[in-house]
Amino acid sequence: MTGSAPVPSWRCRWCAGADGTVVLDLGEQPAADVFPLAGDPAADLSYPLRMVLCSACGLAQLEDDPTEADEPRGVEPAALVDQSEQAAADLVEAGLAVPGGRVAELPSPHGGSWLPALAARGLVAADDGASDGEAVDLVVDSLGMMHDADQRAALEGRAARLADEGVLALHVHPIGTILRTGAWNALRHGHFAYYAVTWLVDAARAVGLVPVGLWWYDLYGGTVVLALARAGSRRAADAAGTPRLGAVDEMLDQERAGGVTDGVQLGRLQESVVRSATALRTWLDAHRADGVVAYGAASRAVALLTVAGVTGDDLRAVVDASPAKHGRSMPGTAGGSSRRRVPIVAPAALAELRPPWVVLFVPDLLDEVRRRYPEVEASGGHWVVAEPAPAVVDPVPVRTP
Repeated sequence: MTGSAPVPSWRCRWCAGADGTVVLDLGEQPAADVFPLAGDPAADLSYPLRMVLCSACGLAQLEDDPTEADEPRGVEPAALVDQSEQAAADLVEAGLAVPGGRVAELPSPHGGSWLPALAARGLVAADDGASDGEAVDLVVDSLGMMHDADQRAALEGRAARLADEGVLALHVHPIGTILRTGAWNALRHGHFAYYAVTWLVDAARAVGLVPVGLWWYDLYGGTVVLALARAGSRRAADAAGTPRLGAVDEMLDQERAGGVTDGVQLGRLQESVVRSATALRTWLDAHRADGVVAYGAASRAVALLTVAGVTGDDLRAVVDASPAKHGRSMPGTAGGSSRRRVPIVAPAALAELRPPWVVLFVPDLLDEVRRRYPEVEASGGHWVVAEPAPAVVDPVPVRTP
């Protein structure tokens, strides 16, 4: 279905254009932020899940979302904490976050906050943290704006919050990373936009902002923080000729070379769907009799499990550190002979079940979970990174005295 025009009712979430191309189609999917109670016999409701590339402005976006967000809050992973610390340090070093300045942070369902790291460097949190409060010196948005259905209103609201010399720091998971890593399951209900830095720069200019810096981080295969300031401001003038502004130009060159705003190139994500889902299905068929457990009840896992047809016959449980998810189950996994969904359980289950295989759905957590749950490998088990295809992680060498 990729390459076809969207339904007539579709309108771009930025420019309101009606002409676009479907570049990724995941078919019928359950809401990835609704985790039913374990044992709930009600059938999971499913909805079409497609990504459209606007022909007019080039924004990759969710075509439609009839769901209502209901995501239990996850536990902040160490990788996200580390990234926020580094981003705060980078902004301060660049002079874009100044001790004594007031900072407002937009909320994000992905959890985590930059405020502690910024407060440790002398910035003062605004009282409201909202998008329509008093002007501030720094507005932070970490993986938040993608959750706004009206993208123009979202960016205009963030720009309006800035003082004359204020800075907007946008942390995004760019579409270039998604394309390069084949992370097709970044597409989900509730994620309304998938940004190219090229698009962000153009959109920022439309609301009176210009880039003043960019930083790249390894999180999730590659995220960026794009710093924006008012056109004509001292901030904008001071950025000219700096390495941080050169990083913006370098990223724009990379995106042109990678074709991230080209529908044909983005359509390659559809091929990744088949590859990764088939690989997981094949691996589980070979190992499910051993008693496989997974780790990470993340929203990105829902689409992978659904496309691969994973049920309670394949996985004994999914372990997750978030107490809000314990006692619930993975949507879309009812089926097989058991007709049960895969339950979500607390980490204590790793010691109780002693699984020979633990499939990790969030690769960025590998180092953290190996440190936190040594009992997996101590009992002879193996971690298996699920994407882009299941890969068994070499065990930690046993040190002898």
